[in-house]
Amino acid sequence: MLTRYFAEIGWLSACEGVQRDVSIEVTDGVITAVTAGSARHSDAIDLPGFVIPGMVNAHSHAFHRALRSRTHHGRGDFWSWRDQMYTVANRLTPERYFELARATYAEMVCAGITTVVEFHYVHHDVDGTPYGEPTTMARVLAAAAEDAGIRLVLLDTLYLQADVEGTPLAGPQLRFGDTDTDQWQARLAAIEAELPEVKLGAAIHSVRGCPPDAMRTAAAWAQGKHAPLHIHLSEQIKENVACQAVHGRTPAQLCHDTGVLGPGTSAVHATHLTDSDIRLLGSSATIACFCPTTERDLADGIGPAKALRDAGSLLSLGSDSHAVIDLFEEARAVELNERLRTMRRGGHSADELLGAATRGGAASAGLSDHIGGIEPGYRADFVAVDTGSVRLAGATDPVAATVFAATSGDVTHVVRDGKTVVADRRHLTVGDVSEALTTSIGKLYG
Repeated sequence: MLTRYFAEIGWLSACEGVQRDVSIEVTDGVITAVTAGSARHSDAIDLPGFVIPGMVNAHSHAFHRALRSRTHHGRGDFWSWRDQMYTVANRLTPERYFELARATYAEMVCAGITTVVEFHYVHHDVDGTPYGEPTTMARVLAAAAEDAGIRLVLLDTLYLQADVEGTPLAGPQLRFGDTDTDQWQARLAAIEAELPEVKLGAAIHSVRGCPPDAMRTAAAWAQGKHAPLHIHLSEQIKENVACQAVHGRTPAQLCHDTGVLGPGTSAVHATHLTDSDIRLLGSSATIACFCPTTERDLADGIGPAKALRDAGSLLSLGSDSHAVIDLFEEARAVELNERLRTMRRGGHSADELLGAATRGGAASAGLSDHIGGIEPGYRADFVAVDTGSVRLAGATDPVAATVFAATSGDVTHVVRDGKTVVADRRHLTVGDVSEALTTSIGKLYG
């Protein structure tokens, strides 16, 4: 069935830029025609404000949403924060995780995110015993995404050891891990069979969580399936020091030597890199996924985004621990952090930053030929931003205003696959997202 949309102002791509009076034709959820400078068709659905492609959250841990505001008392660092995260992970049941993920994904959709890449590692019961159905938690996330109206890319995470030295998993980490790569690949096969509608990829938790042979296995699986592969890379200096001590090389060098790097791979965080590491990631076209609101919340540091982009890496964005769910904030933080570090402005243009939230994220998701743009052949994912809000009022450049001033609260309408999911800032299926979050998080702490 043909559906027409009309946008007074639209961002078609970094090349075509901002266009006015944009007519968009959609058939079965796919864009079939885009015409700028067009008269509005009488049966067109109006998309108000400034219309951009649906954004891609390229790095999510859905259950971390329950930590917001609860980890900001006292002092500490990433490692003390991690202990609090483990406490929440231990309280997850399939039922609780469904409710929390559904509400978290609904919050993402209301923020203009139409695709989420879930770095999924809560596989088993609290003592590490596999559920009777090993795909239980994967099915929970798929059902939550379906209810919330978001496209799910599920990265099943390989996690085999507690640290670079090979210490066995223990305590809360037991439910994240597998006995070996065979168990991991068996679960992947089961997810493929049971959830064919879900885009499946792989994740290596980190060089802390996987020995080199396992990293090779994960890379081979992803490359053989033409699936996305993600890894937490050099998020902490402690990880770099340990990797040097055990393997005699940096985490990025270890990834290179085990075949992990490449255009289908996303290095998440990529914070503490040497010049050689930057060249390895750039020359292999490895994507760099930055999550600035989490990286600053955890006091991780500022990654070399511009240097990686200049070396050949695409940039994508994620909200990671969901300290904030707002890809406009993630986008501008990439540039503003760079300004603080270098004391220079303009390392990334507004178009480049919006591209990281859309096309860069699509590449990270392994869907660059399907999503991330408003053009024929792409899925009909649209986000309308309120140009009359107090943050954008009076602006003459909608891209710069959106990237450097808008918040998730300025998103008014969201369309995914040609279906309206959010209208006038209200989620049409979940309804009161605040109440859904309050209820689901309350069950974890009650």
